[in-house]
Amino acid sequence: MKKIKEVIVVEGKDDTKQIQRAVDADTFETNGSALSSSDIEQLKKLQKTRGLIIFTDPDFNGERLRKMISQAIPGVKHAFIRRDQGIPTEAHGSLGVEHATQKTILNALDSLYTEVEAQEPIFDRRDMVDADLVSGPAARYRRERLGQLLGIGYGNGKQMLKRLNVFRITRDQFERAVQQMNQEERNG
Repeated sequence: MKKIKEVIVVEGKDDTKQIQRAVDADTFETNGSALSSSDIEQLKKLQKTRGLIIFTDPDFNGERLRKMISQAIPGVKHAFIRRDQGIPTEAHGSLGVEHATQKTILNALDSLYTEVEAQEPIFDRRDMVDADLVSGPAARYRRERLGQLLGIGYGNGKQMLKRLNVFRITRDQFERAVQQMNQEERNG
């Protein structure tokens, strides 16, 4: 079983159980979408000593936690799953990491991104418009698909632009992903 050096930040105990089925890892459970100042201080210490991987649910609260931690603690790593990879198999339950397969978890942990302060932006609003990622009937779907292809999660137009630059997605990676989306659309 693969051993993870960093501490993985998750929302709850079910997320911990599912991740530990896939890898040997320690987790920090936020117990929902609220973080206290004490939690932030503990996470700062963990980042200094072991490093952190944020692996929250692909929903509003998960993204909210991800932003809160990223803003407070520079240099954390991010693991993402797609929304369709976190759907519960039973009629009850909410979208989340606890429903992801072991393979999905391993793939997400193999595709980590480290958030750094962007130097000169690679992408601007014009790139988003040219790739049909803002405005238009398919923009939301295209941003969701782009996030899947690049492994950076979903965001609205402003968030996606920021992620492209902060995660230092290259022009080549972006263009290949847009070409793949265009090809998929042509093939129906």
